[in-house]
Amino acid sequence: MKPITSSNIRTWARLGQRGTFFAIALPELGAEYEDLRLLTADVAQLSSMARFQSAYPEKFLNVGIAEQNMIGIAAGLAMEGRCVFAGTYASFIAVRSLEHVRQHLAHLQCNVKIVGFSAGVIAARSGVAHWATEDIAFMRALPNLTVFSPSDCLDAYKIARYAAETEGPMYIRLSGGPNGPIVHKEDYDFTAGKMDRLQDGNDVCIFATGLMVKEALDAAELLREKGIACTVYNVHTIKPLDLAALERARHSHRLLVSLEEHSIIGGLGGAIAEYLSEAGGGPKLMRMGIPDAYSAAGSQRWIWEQNGIDCASIAKRIGEVLP
Repeated sequence: MKPITSSNIRTWARLGQRGTFFAIALPELGAEYEDLRLLTADVAQLSSMARFQSAYPEKFLNVGIAEQNMIGIAAGLAMEGRCVFAGTYASFIAVRSLEHVRQHLAHLQCNVKIVGFSAGVIAARSGVAHWATEDIAFMRALPNLTVFSPSDCLDAYKIARYAAETEGPMYIRLSGGPNGPIVHKEDYDFTAGKMDRLQDGNDVCIFATGLMVKEALDAAELLREKGIACTVYNVHTIKPLDLAALERARHSHRLLVSLEEHSIIGGLGGAIAEYLSEAGGGPKLMRMGIPDAYSAAGSQRWIWEQNGIDCASIAKRIGEVLP
């Protein structure tokens, strides 16, 4: 593993989460782990896997446009002792292949890391068929499956390394495209299952995941100008959820907010609401994300604005709730 520098982080941000994961992290891991394998469903060029494919052709397999078969092949390789990464669009790997993920990976606990990229609405003008706004809900419901959603390229890099080092099935949700946001300007201590607290404030606690972490930070700055202080958490691990952080937050803030580029049903907001409903007491929870409806196609930021999850809309909505 090479040292992580601020210069690296800026370079990786230009590649985005997908480029950092497949073109930076996995080639490094391919050199370190003899049993590592990478599978894809005919999107090697589109997904930045070409560098890994060129360096380790014996560790790479393109199964063609057959996402369900890819999961079965990945499970078989894992049963033979391989650590397998299988990647394609989140909309396909989490929806079209869901039964196979359930039966082969979650139930049998195979050591396969499914990587869904272009999650959320980054495939904006391609429409709902290529969006992934229900994938967290599907994957979170499966036993034995760890669920990750990195905030930026550094998160993506660290999650890739953790996945290679750790036994068991995982879903890794990569969002955004090239020129992604930088949440972490310097290296930090990543701990799976523990929220990453980015800033502190006594009024509002925002639990954000994926690209929404940067929007949360920008919204918090707008709210600070109005005298509202926000704690912002980067929830890079959605399952298992950091319940200790939730418990602290519900006793120390006036309002809790979940923020995700995902349906408000079944995702991060749903997971937080489930915990709070059993814990009892505490402040109100605002769930911000994609409402229970399909949006019209447009640019990614336009879709965010239409659904109230861009930084300006987030700040406005929180300001309207707090007295």
